[in-house]
Amino acid sequence: EETDPFPASLDCLRPLGMFVSFGQSSGPIPPFSMSLLAQKGSLYATRPTIFVYNAKREDLVASAGALFDVVLSGAVEIKINQRYALKDAAKAQSDLEGRKTTGTTVLIP
Repeated sequence: EETDPFPASLDCLRPLGMFVSFGQSSGPIPPFSMSLLAQKGSLYATRPTIFVYNAKREDLVASAGALFDVVLSGAVEIKINQRYALKDAAKAQSDLEGRKTTGTTVLIP
């Protein structure tokens, strides 16, 4: 039986800690009372989306440029975990949706 990871996620935070939800791979966060955040140590909770941070085109261009600069500098390495021929794009999408992939997936023309 699956258990809801949300309570344990809050339990691992220190007082004044921040819970950040980036997605729903474990399922949606259940409704909860805001007083729970106070009870667990005056916690913060947020659900950021890239679209708010890059709402203006110039913000998007600047953040993309900064990202590409870091990648091109060699400071981070992008490991490609799966490659699919472009003709197999539907399979790639199905595998992504079915959580059969990890890391970066690339379509090869």
